[in-house]
Amino acid sequence: MLFIPNIIAFIILLIGGLNWGLVGIFRWNLVTAIFGGFNVGAIIVYVLVMLAAIWLIISAIISMGKIWLRPERDNNKK
Repeated sequence: MLFIPNIIAFIILLIGGLNWGLVGIFRWNLVTAIFGGFNVGAIIVYVLVMLAAIWLIISAIISMGKIWLRPERDNNKK
């Protein structure tokens, strides 16, 4: 399985989730604060969050519900 893309997707989704939490609680958008409004930079960040979510959904479907963050150990090896 691909582990690094899953970790990157999780990190991006965590950042996106924190941003939406700030929007919901304080009505303050970190992304637009960083980029000075809703512009190309903010759109890129939002698209990256969307792609990370799609990646994890597809990854879970392909792996039958398991999202791998680290390689599975082979317990049969001695």
